[in-house]
Amino acid sequence: MSKLRFLYSVNWTKTLYFNFKKFPFDVAKKLPVFFYGKVHFHTIEGQIEIKGPITRAMIGFGQRFEKAKKEKGIAEFWLEGQLVFNGPAHMGKDVLFYIGKEAYCEFGYMACLGSDVKLVCTERITLGDWSGIGYESQVIDTNSHPMINTLTGALYPMTGAIAIGTHNAVSNRVSIMAFTRTPDFCVIASNSLCTKDYTDLGSNVLIGGVPAKLIKNNYSRDWDNEKELLKQYKIIKL
Repeated sequence: MSKLRFLYSVNWTKTLYFNFKKFPFDVAKKLPVFFYGKVHFHTIEGQIEIKGPITRAMIGFGQRFEKAKKEKGIAEFWLEGQLVFNGPAHMGKDVLFYIGKEAYCEFGYMACLGSDVKLVCTERITLGDWSGIGYESQVIDTNSHPMINTLTGALYPMTGAIAIGTHNAVSNRVSIMAFTRTPDFCVIASNSLCTKDYTDLGSNVLIGGVPAKLIKNNYSRDWDNEKELLKQYKIIKL
């Protein structure tokens, strides 16, 4: 992308407003968070923290890093709780990003959400370093409605923390629901439903299905040969 086209793609109104509203001046002037394209702010009254060196455009919302470049213009950003970044992070087009009141969400170094992802955090969601969520997936730590055992009258939990390990490659259209925990170096197949703790499977595993289960051991994305390419493609240098 040419520099002129890139500058045109930035939503400067939202970018300037967000940075100078949420950060001290010495941080805000560096513009660490960039918004691209059309995005609706519901509220940004929550807390945001960036750990580590601050650089311009290190965090992108609405960033175009996938093959599909056109946006639908339906991105929504809702920050009432606490949001923490441990370095560069990237979110694609048309993302629904909701951090509820008293909720906690943390992105590891180079963590990523693809286009059309829905992230709904009402309790706690953490993404490890280098973990990416594929397009049209959803990461939701609540079922939003009270559910009851009709025999005992006991209520089932409405929310449950989600913890995605480091170096996770989550394919497209995956549903990651409350109480999901994944190990480091985990690959999740397309159209899978994750609802439990998978860490006992160990690292370098492929899981998938509805509900997700172990498919293959000794399986991993080739991170050693891809990390530098991902940095070149996603990290903005101005």
